[in-house]
Amino acid sequence: MHRHILLTADPIDEVDLIRSRPASTGCGAVLVFNGIVRGEESGAAIAGLDYETFRPMALHQFERLFDAVESRWPQVDSVRLIHRTGPVAAGETSLWLEIRSPHRAEAFAAGQWLIDEMKRVVPIWKRPMPETNRPRQS
Repeated sequence: MHRHILLTADPIDEVDLIRSRPASTGCGAVLVFNGIVRGEESGAAIAGLDYETFRPMALHQFERLFDAVESRWPQVDSVRLIHRTGPVAAGETSLWLEIRSPHRAEAFAAGQWLIDEMKRVVPIWKRPMPETNRPRQS
């Protein structure tokens, strides 16, 4: 299984990521998930989220999760995951995930599992950045 993990403070350029996707004639499914920062956290308007991580452990945990994906869904051909660090404004992508496989069922299952487990075991913490000027939307 091809793997790519990146923790970065830079904005995620989805167009560039899609353009750089390696060609494959064996994969009929490409699942792409964008995690977007909402403008509200716990009922309060926010400007965004500030992500902090313990990078060595986060990369280690992602590798373990990728090992598990490869074991549970051996048909999965590729997993690419980008997670932002530092401040990310509301409306911006904080997580980008792509899973390629021959069929959609394993791509959806692997994607859902990977995101759930990532939130559970990867040391990435988020702090809301208070919104001071924007009125709360209904």
